[in-house]
Amino acid sequence: MTTIRVFDPAMCCSTGVCGPSVDPELVRFAADLDWLKAQGVSVERFNLAQQPGAFVDDTAVRDVLDTMGEAGLPLVEVSGQVMSSGVYPSRDELAAWTGIGGMTASLYTDAVAELVAIGASIAASCVPCFKFHYDQARKLGVSAEDMARAVAIAQAVKTASGKAVLDAAARHLHRDPAATAPQVQSGGCCGPASATEAGPTEQVGADPGDCCGPSPGASSANRSSCC
Repeated sequence: MTTIRVFDPAMCCSTGVCGPSVDPELVRFAADLDWLKAQGVSVERFNLAQQPGAFVDDTAVRDVLDTMGEAGLPLVEVSGQVMSSGVYPSRDELAAWTGIGGMTASLYTDAVAELVAIGASIAASCVPCFKFHYDQARKLGVSAEDMARAVAIAQAVKTASGKAVLDAAARHLHRDPAATAPQVQSGGCCGPASATEAGPTEQVGADPGDCCGPSPGASSANRSSCC
């Protein structure tokens, strides 16, 4: 089994997230090492501040420290051979050194990105967003069937989340979930919902003007009380 030994400079930890600010290079390298472990590579990591003995016991590491000091860290050994010093290698380099095939090709193409965006547009109820990403997807050759699948999945997720929040509200309010759903009013966007709820002189939906005012010439008796 291939073994990688990493000798880090003195630091509080090797994750890159425990200091006053996140170190993206350490975060990236930690993820690369986790990837190596998943491929069956044995990974050992040593911190100069916490495990100085490991640096002294390894002849190659001791020689680098004698020559370059801490500037020679981080140092990476593969099966006892020093492969890099002073920098954290890339995942491609680690893969080449350990004989692992190249990284799996990404499935996230431009076409897939547009399908994701179409789904997000449905979830956000954003018509301009949908139109834009529909046009982009069509230019990339995405079929109407695939776009319809993205819409259907997004709507299913949106519906499920909407039902979940209504159920949660119903549990807290001790009501039937159906009772918490908004009721569509037949008297316009903000008028009375039914004739029984309208005032004695109000006619539901009789006002041809906008929802908050009658059209010119309309009588005050026919005016909705929504505003």
